[in-house]
Amino acid sequence: MACTLLEFCRFQDIRPVRDFLFPQLREEKRSPENFSSWEAEDWGSWEENESKEAPAEEEISSKAPSVYWLQDCVLSLSPTNDLMVIAHEQKAVFLAPKWKADGKGREEMQYEVVWSGPLNVEDNEFISSALCIPLASQKRSSTGRPDWTCIVIGFTSGYVRFYTESGVLLLAQLLNEDPILQLKCRTYEIPRHPGVTEQHEEMSILYPSAVVTIDGFSLFQSLRACRNQVARAAASGNENVQPPPLAYKKWGLQDVDTIVDHVSVGVMALSPFDQMRTASVLGGFNAAIKSSPPTMSQYITVGSNPFTGFFFALEGSTQPLLSHVALAVASKLTSALFSAASGWLGWKSKHEEEPQQKQKPKVEPATPLAVRFGLPDSRRHGESISLSPCNTLAAVTDDFGRVILLDVGRGMAVRMWKGYRDAQVGWMQIVEDLHERESERGHFSPFGGTQGPSRVAQFLVIYAPRRGILEVWSTQQGPRVGAFNVGKHCRLLYPGYKIMGLNNVTSQGWQPQTYQICLIDPVSGNVRTVNIPFHLALSDKKCERAKDLHLVKKLSTLLKAKVPNHERLETEAKEILLDIKYPATKKQALERILSSERVPLPCLTSITQTLLDSLRSQEVEFVDEGLLGFCEDKLKLLHLYESVQKINSSAVETEASPSTKELALLLRLEEDELQRLQALIRSYKQEHTRTGVRFADDEPGALPVRAFLEYLECEPDAVSVKKISEEEYIALGSFFFWKCLLGECSTSEMCETLEKAGLGPQPLLSLLLKVWLWKEKEILENPQSLSCLHNMLSRLSDMKVAIDETWDLQSVSPWWQQMRTACIQSTSNGAALLSAHVGHSVASNITSALAEKKIFSQLPKSLQEDEGESMTDSWEALSLDTEYWKLLLKQLEDCLILQTLLHCKGLKKTSKISSLQVEPLGKLSVKKLLEGGKGGVADTVAKWVFKQDICPGLLKLARERRDAEEHRAQEPGDSSMAVVAVLEASQSEDAKEEHQVLELLRAVYQHFPCSLDLDVLLAHCCWEYMVQWNKDPEEAHFLVRSVDHLKNIGNAHVQFGLSLMMWNTFIIKRFSAAAYLMDKVGKSPKDRLCRRDVGMSDTSITTFLGCCYELLQTMMEADVSSEEMSQPLLEVEDPWMSVEGPSSIVELALEQKHIHYPLVEHHFVLCAIMFSIMSLSLKSVKPLALFDSKGKNAFFKDLTSIQLLPSGDMDPSIVSLRQQFLMKMISAAVQAQFQSQITVRPEEVAADAERRPVDWPILAVELAPQLQVNEDTVQRHYVCELYNYGFDNIAEEAILQVVDKEVLASQLLVLTGQRISHALLHTQTKEGMELLARLPPTLCTWIKAMDPQDLQNTDVPIPTTAKLVDRVVELMPENHGQYSLALNLIEAVDAMSIL
Repeated sequence: MACTLLEFCRFQDIRPVRDFLFPQLREEKRSPENFSSWEAEDWGSWEENESKEAPAEEEISSKAPSVYWLQDCVLSLSPTNDLMVIAHEQKAVFLAPKWKADGKGREEMQYEVVWSGPLNVEDNEFISSALCIPLASQKRSSTGRPDWTCIVIGFTSGYVRFYTESGVLLLAQLLNEDPILQLKCRTYEIPRHPGVTEQHEEMSILYPSAVVTIDGFSLFQSLRACRNQVARAAASGNENVQPPPLAYKKWGLQDVDTIVDHVSVGVMALSPFDQMRTASVLGGFNAAIKSSPPTMSQYITVGSNPFTGFFFALEGSTQPLLSHVALAVASKLTSALFSAASGWLGWKSKHEEEPQQKQKPKVEPATPLAVRFGLPDSRRHGESISLSPCNTLAAVTDDFGRVILLDVGRGMAVRMWKGYRDAQVGWMQIVEDLHERESERGHFSPFGGTQGPSRVAQFLVIYAPRRGILEVWSTQQGPRVGAFNVGKHCRLLYPGYKIMGLNNVTSQGWQPQTYQICLIDPVSGNVRTVNIPFHLALSDKKCERAKDLHLVKKLSTLLKAKVPNHERLETEAKEILLDIKYPATKKQALERILSSERVPLPCLTSITQTLLDSLRSQEVEFVDEGLLGFCEDKLKLLHLYESVQKINSSAVETEASPSTKELALLLRLEEDELQRLQALIRSYKQEHTRTGVRFADDEPGALPVRAFLEYLECEPDAVSVKKISEEEYIALGSFFFWKCLLGECSTSEMCETLEKAGLGPQPLLSLLLKVWLWKEKEILENPQSLSCLHNMLSRLSDMKVAIDETWDLQSVSPWWQQMRTACIQSTSNGAALLSAHVGHSVASNITSALAEKKIFSQLPKSLQEDEGESMTDSWEALSLDTEYWKLLLKQLEDCLILQTLLHCKGLKKTSKISSLQVEPLGKLSVKKLLEGGKGGVADTVAKWVFKQDICPGLLKLARERRDAEEHRAQEPGDSSMAVVAVLEASQSEDAKEEHQVLELLRAVYQHFPCSLDLDVLLAHCCWEYMVQWNKDPEEAHFLVRSVDHLKNIGNAHVQFGLSLMMWNTFIIKRFSAAAYLMDKVGKSPKDRLCRRDVGMSDTSITTFLGCCYELLQTMMEADVSSEEMSQPLLEVEDPWMSVEGPSSIVELALEQKHIHYPLVEHHFVLCAIMFSIMSLSLKSVKPLALFDSKGKNAFFKDLTSIQLLPSGDMDPSIVSLRQQFLMKMISAAVQAQFQSQITVRPEEVAADAERRPVDWPILAVELAPQLQVNEDTVQRHYVCELYNYGFDNIAEEAILQVVDKEVLASQLLVLTGQRISHALLHTQTKEGMELLARLPPTLCTWIKAMDPQDLQNTDVPIPTTAKLVDRVVELMPENHGQYSLALNLIEAVDAMSIL
């Protein structure tokens, strides 16, 4: 076996982690690719030569910063894979592995974010290092297992802080004021032999000129105490326990220029010879030595001058320092927790806490420690150092792209690798498996046992990101044993520790799996480790496994030959298999042969048989049972494959397609029922086409041997199908049954072969149904397939264990329930319906046979013959399964009809199609409809209505046709002619597509009379249009169509509840935003402001406000009408009584509370005002300023709540503003009418045709009493404006609505004078001047005083003006002061008409 990369976990989605830590990359991702502006262009083209000389590493970093972001992060992974920390600058993300299902339904471990946020306490501190340390459990039941994981974070401020998995700060320590460079940890390991010094646990913290080591036992106890204290304070707040202080040592490293990284080797003791040699060198001939050699703690640093420094600290030379634990609790805890913990935290109050935080704790001075020796190299700068697990070797990387192997004991460099710039290194310690070395299998421990101690090998793992390669080297002088191409953006993590808190007793028990090395790939999201077999550390001369590995490589080369010679391949493969010694390697070699696509089936069978014969010829005690069983299983599967392939290739006479009568007899149906079924299938085939890509080389039913062996596995006395994907499942089923379903091979032979091989009927039935349902298109085109399926299903049902012998007719058979479940879950409705008919037929045959057999057994023998002759084939026994089959057939038929409707082409759309309407509709199944609730069917049809943009009138017409046909069925002579007339009319209008849609709708209505009640369907259509409009508010016609469906709902209860739901869910937020925006700008806002504040364009807001106006009006009308009618009964068809799922829209609408009618009317007035402002482009109008403080406060509140509304007389100033607004509204409306006569744009005509025109003057008159404005004043202004713009005919009708005719006469008299003044004075004709001179002086003076500039239309004929004067005289009383003036005007106008 060779080295392998094993994936043990993956990221669920690593992009949110990147976006959180690097927000600039998130913005880069959202910006369009290849987008450049003149500001961002490269203006340095004249420096082309300089840019070419840029280093390669700058190119790499500038190409894809979104890929290499992980290189800039601080990472740490718990060795037990309980937690991972990814940090950058001041923010960190904690991730934990969870079991998740992948895309194929298989369970796998995926990292999931459990906490994220900033960790800095001070603004100028950043995260520089991190550790995830699992702490051992103290419980007896979980000895040796991790209890929880502590996260240790080092900051540039010098603080080291400890957190829980949920981000709760446990304690913080400032041991030195310099930035923390590196955090490292060492945990307890059992000494391999007595000569090795027992190492204690510790955590070391590296500063630029010092190293601090914290005792592991002290740290373990302090962390446990802090965590328990936080838990107690959070629970009760009564416990106050002072955690023990931290014991640490602080060494000031001297005689070194710079330090970048370090390792703490641990305690070492000199041998007696080294002790005497050192004493002789230092003290001379007369030097005395102690009886016991001194123990020292060894530290190794890398940096510059020296490149590698060795420090030795004598044990006992300095006393450990005791630090009072400074604890802090995360901000998530409540104030009660702070007060409870104040006793042991030392906090008095919130005000006293701030000065304590500002004042840094006392920092103890460091004990000087000089460098003993080092590797001096003034030009070389070290970058990192990694200590091997056995503490004898260390790997150092430098800035020259070298990896240097150090002998820690001798302080020498023993090996160097070149060409590894920016390398990341780690170690793997592999323990020999005694099971593989010894033939006898027995109990053994990891480091020793009855067979002798296990050997341990050290492997160095090097990741070169510049080359994207991961290498594994055997140390010290061994070769490279593995290499993998992994990409240039990965990170290699080597914790170098295991679980903290273990000792020599707890370490010997069961321990969880720990990972020494892990490689993180941020692109694919994989987290992998390296699997290294122990035998790779052995030399080729001593290792038979290496010889076996060489044979396996030779076999692989043989299998990869371009033009293989099958005879030679078979011979050499047999020789190689027999030459391999180890059973595990033999199995691996055989697996490679079986998985090769180049080896034919006869060769595979011969090779497997040869190996099996070789194993059987050996003595039983020397044969590996696993290998023997593996060969027997594979040989059995090969024989099965050969048999199936032989049956598929054998030619069988193809039977003729069955006639309609034969098919009806086969399915136990009447001929008319069969013809109706065939008509449904034809309609379904016409509308439904499966989309997919097919290749000519893909032979249906073909399956390679390799795939066949992968899909099946052998069990004792049986063959089972593995857990494979759906595509693989279908491929296996096609290999077994596709030729049988086409009638091209023998069904009986296939079933017998599969049954003899050990395949059970249940998996075979599942495979058969998968193939049948998947290949729906081919099945529907081949009528013979029904009889083939009938034969196959009958054969499978006759197998043993298919149908339990104890099955009673009054109970449900699991066999048939399996088939029904497959049909219920399938989205291939046509194939499912046909298979259900076949299953029902076969089940009825078996049920009748069992019932007949049961009856015969109870009769006397003399009567059995007579009864047998009297029974016919049409006799059918009643059973519970039969009822379930009938129910399923009805459900599948309904689902088929509905699916046919969803896939129909629909009507041709004349308007622009939205992208939301292009999205394909999902496929239906009975299961989906049963889980969709009572409104599932209506919701499905509503999605189709939205996609096809069907108007409510067409839905009503289809319903009326259905009702007409039902009435015609009852009274054939009355309505048949009417229906024919409707059809002829549709044909005459060239509406064949519409007729087709109507027929499909009618069929669906017939199958779902309750679920698709017209009000229910319209309600769901209304809601669907509203939901789609909310996705894209620019599609204003969706909102218009939604309101149309709402207004067509007949039941007032449904209409009211739905309108209220629409208002609360979708309308109120945008409506309030529009109101505040219009009130802010004081006019109809521009497009930019509308998009910014409301999220729609200005034209869309106009349509939106018009729909709001109609919505509120409908709501008020429905609220009044609902008192006179009862709520509808929501019924469901009998086959769908078992539906479960969410409540339907209609049910939710009926549950709505009653509204406060005055409050809705209040909003309606505001909506009308806003609608008129946007439609007529009014200026200097603030809609909210037209209401007092009570009115403003009542806006945008829940319509069902009781609000304080304005009452009594309104402030005169507000009434005056309202009156001015209504007059502006009327003036703008009349002006718009006048402009439309002058210039008419075609797009405006189309828009007005789609949107219902609003009679603004009538609306203004209706609003007047609600705004406390005199209605007659508004009406008079309307009449005056009509005359002002020359609409005298319309004005004549409007005068009838005016009450105060005298005031109106005075206003019209002025307008008449303006017209005469313009005709006489502004035309300056001779006849006009003479006429003016003949007029009475009073009248002449009055005409000259008139200002005709206020007239909007000066082209009014004189006869029309004469009619106006006559109307003024009629309206004005004789005692009026200007009555004589009006009489004189009659004479003047008559004279002017003669001119």
